[in-house]
Amino acid sequence: MKKASIITYGCQMNVNESAKIKKIFQNLGYTVTDNIEDSDAIFLNTCTVREGAATQIFGKLGELKHLKEKKGTIIGVTGCFAQEQGKELIKKFPIIDIVMGNQNIGRIPQAIEKIENNEGCHEVYTDNEDELPPRLDAEFESDQTASISITYGCNNFCTFCIVPYVRGRERSVPLKEIVQDVEHYVKKGAKEIVLLGQNVNSYGKDFKNGDNFAKLLDEICKIEGDFLLRFVSPHPRDFTDDVIDVIAKNSKIARCLHLPLQSGSTKILRKMNRGYTKEKYIALAQKIKNKIPDVALTADIIVGFPGETEEDFLDTIDVVKKISFDNSFMFMYSIRKGTKAATMEDQINEDIKKERLQRLIEVQNECSFNESKTYKDKIVRVLVEGPSKKNKEVLSGRTSTNKVVLFKGDLSLKGQFVNVKINECKTWTLYGDIV
Repeated sequence: MKKASIITYGCQMNVNESAKIKKIFQNLGYTVTDNIEDSDAIFLNTCTVREGAATQIFGKLGELKHLKEKKGTIIGVTGCFAQEQGKELIKKFPIIDIVMGNQNIGRIPQAIEKIENNEGCHEVYTDNEDELPPRLDAEFESDQTASISITYGCNNFCTFCIVPYVRGRERSVPLKEIVQDVEHYVKKGAKEIVLLGQNVNSYGKDFKNGDNFAKLLDEICKIEGDFLLRFVSPHPRDFTDDVIDVIAKNSKIARCLHLPLQSGSTKILRKMNRGYTKEKYIALAQKIKNKIPDVALTADIIVGFPGETEEDFLDTIDVVKKISFDNSFMFMYSIRKGTKAATMEDQINEDIKKERLQRLIEVQNECSFNESKTYKDKIVRVLVEGPSKKNKEVLSGRTSTNKVVLFKGDLSLKGQFVNVKINECKTWTLYGDIV
């Protein structure tokens, strides 16, 4: 039996697309394996958003050269980097057989057949980025978690981001199709459904039938079954009152909301083209906390954006302290060729960026620990994920607020919801006993 390997870089959208690629290969009769040395086909699902993406991908392609020479392994590259590079990738690495954009992965069987039958040498598919890709089934790594793309592309054009250029303009998947997918995965046993999109809460803006993100959430919550609904990533500008109200009234929707900040400085937010001010962001976060008292907020934050002064950075620190995020994903700004920010003057020195990032991390760690301490002696509902990676004798799971909880229990509880009383709280992990 032929074997295939899929190597994934980047965001949850890429993870979702790799799950679809896995299912495609299984339908073609391949066994999917992590052992690339034993593979007849290897696909790299790539990212161009993250720093160092090109270096990682080129390094991996260099490693795969011996497999092409040794056994003629089919080498494919898909994802954002493939979409951006196109035919240039094959010029740089002739060992590549297939280059495929994000929404062309449904054509993998066609490309594989051509290569296997010697009907084509290099297959490149990077077209139709402004249309919806075909619906594809997926084979996820976990039986209990399924992700569903509800939008593709992005219309925001934040000045630091390459996504609109490689994933196209924003397109929404019809509401009925999303609900059908959720029903499908819930019937298969999924306990956690994750809705994906570059800007999930602008869902439906391209429709003219009244379907929007609030309505989508409400319809999904009507589906029978005991499951938790999460979504990433929303945009603060599109976090409307009707969305907040739907979350507040539906216990199936997770109480961890990701609210990308990027910067606490109104001046820098304007340069980023984010569409909100420091004051509007704080007011939104406070409104969410008032209407959903048990919510945990998380954020993305960039330090060292071009032109960021010490005063601008202190504005970011101020927002983090005022809101007290449960967690933040913090990055130093890095240039992305093809974006407006890449050509901006006043690029920040690397040492200054590193120093600011470290200060931000210290503030966020203190906030995270303070948020964790609020769980002491509380009973929380936890979705059991399996044994802890560090200690196989205890189980690990996550709360609706996405807090990691460790506790003793039988492995048969995997994939079930249990109640756990919290006895000890650390910055990132809670410890307790099943009650």
